[in-house]
This record gives sequence, C-alpha cells and structure tokens, in this order.
Amino acid sequence: MRANPRASSVSRRSLLRAIGGGAAVSALAGCGVPAAYIGPGERAAGDRSRQDKSLTFANWPLYIDTDDKDSTKRPSLDAFEKRTGIDVRYTEEINDNDEFFGKISPSLMNHQETGRDLIVISDWMCARFVRLGWVQEMDRTRQPNVTKYLDPLLRSPSFDPGRKNTVPWQSGITGITGIAYNKRKLGREIKHVSDLWSDDLKGRVTLLSGLDESFALLMQGDGVDITRWKADDFHRVCDRVEKLVASQHIRRFTGNDYIKDLSSGDVLACQAYSGDVIQLQADDPDIEFVVPEEGAELWAESLMIPNLARHKRNAERLVDHYYEPEVAARLAAWVNYVCPVPAARDVLASSKDKELASLAEDPLIFPDDAMRKRLAIARDITSRERTEFAKRWNAIAGL
Repeated sequence: MRANPRASSVSRRSLLRAIGGGAAVSALAGCGVPAAYIGPGERAAGDRSRQDKSLTFANWPLYIDTDDKDSTKRPSLDAFEKRTGIDVRYTEEINDNDEFFGKISPSLMNHQETGRDLIVISDWMCARFVRLGWVQEMDRTRQPNVTKYLDPLLRSPSFDPGRKNTVPWQSGITGITGIAYNKRKLGREIKHVSDLWSDDLKGRVTLLSGLDESFALLMQGDGVDITRWKADDFHRVCDRVEKLVASQHIRRFTGNDYIKDLSSGDVLACQAYSGDVIQLQADDPDIEFVVPEEGAELWAESLMIPNLARHKRNAERLVDHYYEPEVAARLAAWVNYVCPVPAARDVLASSKDKELASLAEDPLIFPDDAMRKRLAIARDITSRERTEFAKRWNAIAGL
C-alpha cells in the first residue's frame, strides 16, 4: 500500500453532464416510446455465480490501486481473486457518465444483459438508474462489512434510501462546495462562498461548467438547505451568477483545466475537487482547500449491479471485500478521495510508513468532526427538472 495520488482526475469528470443521458431518456418519451422503467420482478437473471467463478467489473481509469513496479497488477483486486477463487475481468471503460449511460442504456431499456456485473458511476447518475429500475437491490446478508463500516453520512441519500441499490466506491468534497485558492498570492483567507465575490478577485475566479458540479456550492452560499432545495432557489442563484458573468467578475467556467489556471496564478480562487487539491499541494503548499462555513456537499461515485447481471453474488462479495478496513485503507491511500470507510483511518494511522500514517490526519480523506458537521448530500436533480435547469445553466456557462 502506498500514498500515490493519481496524476489527474480529468478522465473521470464529465464536462457536459447536464445534457447527454438525460436528453436520451427525454427523447424516448417525446417519440411516444413507452417509459423505460423496469419493474422489480424483471430485474434479475439466473445467477451463475456458483458454477462460474467470475465477474466483470467496469470502472473509471486510474481509480484503483496498482503495484509500484507493475501497473498491470492491482493488489486489492488480486487479493480478492486469490482468497475467493473468483476471476475478475476489470475494465477501465467509463470515461464519462453520460457516455457510459449511452453505451449501456439500449440494453437496459430493452431488457437485455449489459455484459457487466458491477459498475461505478456518479451518484447523480445512479439516481437516474434507480428511478428507471435498471439496477438490482443488493443482499446485505452477504455484505457484513458494508453493513458495519459504511460511513453514516453516506448511508441514505434521497435517491436511494438505505443504500439498498448502491454502495459508495469513493467519496469526496467536490468543487460543488469546495474552494481552492492561492493563499500567498491572494494575501488573505477564504472562509465563505461570498468571499469569491470580493473586488480583489474580479476576473480571477472560475466556476465549474457542469450543472451538477456547480449548483450546490452556490446554493449553500445563498443559505439554501441543499437536501431540499427548490426550483426558485436554483433560479435565484442563476440570476446572481448571470450578473457576475456580465460584470466579468467570473473569469470563465472550466472542467478540470482549473488546475492549470490555479497553478499558473491566472486564477486565485476557484471551485475545485478535493482529490485534485491534494495533488496540487504536493507541488505548491500555498494552495489551500476550504470547506465554506455555509457547508459542503459530500458526493460519492457508487457501485451498482445492473439488471440481468449473471454473477450477482460474486459482485456482492467483491463489494463487501472493499469494505474491509484494511482493503479500504489501501484504496484510499492510492486514490486520495474521501474514504467511505471511516475505520480505514485507524489502519493507516498504525502504519510504520510516516507518509501513509499522515494520510489518517488528512481531512480531505478522513474529514474531522468539525468538517463532518458541515457535510450534506444534496437532493438530486430530477429528470423532469433537468431539461429546464440545464438549458438555463448551459446558457450562462457558455456550453
């Protein structure tokens, strides 16, 4: 196990999340095609797990631990295969939520196998799968580690109460509610979202371009409870952002290219992903990441078993494997996002490796009690809301 932040999280971030898959589902309804919803009794297939010790696991690139000397080896996954005798076909095929949705949605809506037993997608997209009935409920009797160790903050998002259909792979405090800034060049601290609108930051601030990445931070800065925000809250925030764009206070809207802007000094403050900031701080200790006093959104990218998966039990065992604190600690040390298994902190803290032990004290991997009190999971944007909201936000962001 090692502390080795991934070189970049750009491959896991969609720059056009607000359209794509949502538009695809809307188009079906507009063409008179029956609703794509699949009822509970039609989601399962004959499970081959007992006779076929295998499963197919689709994930994002650079989102699992690899061996220092051989990047084709994945120690945490290799350990599962050795212990269980289950062969895991691991693919790094998910580069964008909407793109992946488009790849497998024809099979799911037509009640066909996807060829995948386990997938990892962002929770806002998981919400779409759950609403459509495209994912199978997991059997928690086969997942004692998930039951025992899953972070209470992540246990019951609005789209999946009780986490019956999804289990967080990794979590984080994103650009949705996180602010990165260069403390030395700015010459002061940032503590509130409103601090971004100070005169000394005119033209030196960027926001993330994606609707899903941006709206919670801005709402929280406006005093909105993001667990139950309303359409009026969204439009009020858009009114404010439009004025900031018109006055050229906001420099531009970005994807992960804010990293370059912040590193060069062209931008002094921006929305940012917590995992990216850990990487930036390794090269520039003047870069700070702050959870605003108004609060922060805790996101997750979660594991799901799609409909008609042929190795459901094997997939459930693999999910539970990653909730063993020792395994979770190995993964957290490599990806450097918020670990959904708080017990992994003690594992890292006991390491004889000082670098690994120090990760246990990093609040961007294991948020402290003060930070945890300010974290919340935002209510997701429904499919009905998404068309209206995306149209307005994309016009502001220039998408």
